[in-house]
Amino acid sequence: MALPVVAIIGRPNVGKSTLVNRLTGMMDAIVHDEPGVTRDRTYREAFWRDRDFMVVDTGGLVFDDDTEFLPLIREQAMLALAESCAAIMVVDGKEGPNASDEAIAMWLRQQSVPVLLAVNKCESVDQGLMQASEFWTLGLGEPYAVSGIHGNGTGELLDELVNHLPTTDILEERGEIRVAIVGRPNVGKSSLLNAFVGESRAIVSPISGTTRDTIDMMVERGEQRYRLIDTAGIRKKKQVEYGPEFFGINRAFKAIRRADVVLLVIDALDGVTEQDQKLAGRIAEDGRACVVVVNKWDAVEKDAYTIYEYDKQMKDRLHFTDWAETVYVSAMTGQRVEKILDLVDTAAEQHKRRVTTAVINEVIGEALSWHTPPTTRQGRQGRIYYGTQVTSQPPTIALFINDPKLFGDTFRRYMEGQFRKHLGFTGTPLKILWRGKKIREVERSPNRAVKVKTNATLSSR
Repeated sequence: MALPVVAIIGRPNVGKSTLVNRLTGMMDAIVHDEPGVTRDRTYREAFWRDRDFMVVDTGGLVFDDDTEFLPLIREQAMLALAESCAAIMVVDGKEGPNASDEAIAMWLRQQSVPVLLAVNKCESVDQGLMQASEFWTLGLGEPYAVSGIHGNGTGELLDELVNHLPTTDILEERGEIRVAIVGRPNVGKSSLLNAFVGESRAIVSPISGTTRDTIDMMVERGEQRYRLIDTAGIRKKKQVEYGPEFFGINRAFKAIRRADVVLLVIDALDGVTEQDQKLAGRIAEDGRACVVVVNKWDAVEKDAYTIYEYDKQMKDRLHFTDWAETVYVSAMTGQRVEKILDLVDTAAEQHKRRVTTAVINEVIGEALSWHTPPTTRQGRQGRIYYGTQVTSQPPTIALFINDPKLFGDTFRRYMEGQFRKHLGFTGTPLKILWRGKKIREVERSPNRAVKVKTNATLSSR
């Protein structure tokens, strides 16, 4: 059973996201002194007393203006309210009630869900009560004086809120796969999210930069749950100014790091760009599993050779993630979207997979029978004594050798290829540590333990 949802509603710039951060105990929602920073509806888990629930942050409501994103923001707020069991209307205590507040209050009084009124920016306890009293005129019942910044009054607000949450037991949460959707602006990330959930959960617009915050959504397929994380489009660093876009991109990078699998979305019409290559490198560097999703495939003029040409381009230009599977989809038509989750399942499984030491050494023996380590002009030859997997997520194999300097890049790539050939690890980066004899000698000597960091011979790839 899903957690009950509470919608946060209000006009722009009254501090809704600040209050969401306070109620959820997380600094996840982007806060910036500018109207319209929040556009999509974003979900955060919250807890009060013995109750778990979801808080959904929404964009600022404006009823008398249809410019730019405002109609889409209204649609998102209405969708949030439709799935909520309660709502909190946030107003600005410093400014007092105005016509926009009255319009929103009138609309909320017509809804079937209970509404609590939070008068934000009441940092002073004494003055806050006076500021809050002005909002009785909205007809939503008792106004609660709160401060999203300092937390004043939020306890009383939450005490009243839990009285309106359904008293049902929450089923134990099943294991979920966290999937981050990343890519350049306007490649169709939000359209892909909507295709997964089957509704307009994220605002879709031809204007780049529409998504600013990260948007978490839960999707279930059979017994498996997926947490889909839509992110802001990532442009070149020099093109990004400090402000909402800057914070949104930082959220996107954090989403990559907390994901099990990353969907790297490529625009089929543009092909692989330099920025796509940088994102692929970032994913590999962070050790995340990956699926390359080529979107807008329906818009490409195709012949019998098109798919093969694209496959070659993917391998040539995305060499950082040549281990990732590629799928060609259309988020608009739903073409092959369902296949993405199949590839996500495989990548997530391989990302956390562990292989026994015996199997790894069988692969090493087979590899060395076909290709021995190189020999220097002085007659020194590299030797691999044994190998073992030391960790997963990503899978990391340590090879214990005589001297890392004797193993060049060509042989290192050969060994990685042999591990992938015999063990798979499809969809996940594979890290190999080349641990030299000096390290093991130092580690065995407690009197020389300090020298591990300075004299040890260690390299990784």
